[in-house]
Amino acid sequence: MNTDTYKNKLQEEKNLLESELTRLGHFDKKSEDWEATPSEQIFPEADENDRSDRAEDFEERTAVLNTLEIRLNDIKTALGKIDAGTYGTCEKCGNQIEADRLEANGAARTCKACME
Repeated sequence: MNTDTYKNKLQEEKNLLESELTRLGHFDKKSEDWEATPSEQIFPEADENDRSDRAEDFEERTAVLNTLEIRLNDIKTALGKIDAGTYGTCEKCGNQIEADRLEANGAARTCKACME
């Protein structure tokens, strides 16, 4: 298994995720968590429908941001495993994770047998 190939792919995805997360929100250093930001400022003269639309948009941004943050954390974990020399080892049984599984998901934590 060539970990450099996986490391490059994971780093590329990490960069894309961080870019998208920055577009949707900001990283709070105190909580060490990503937080969504509203897409537009709500003006005092906005009517109830505008406020409702913006609230719904914020909820959607938060949901997407949370999903992206989980994926980013998985990728950071995988990159840490590459550095530690434990990449590609199933967290449940200790066997090697199949190459085709890692090709499909470079941040996979389990082999196919333990996936379920």
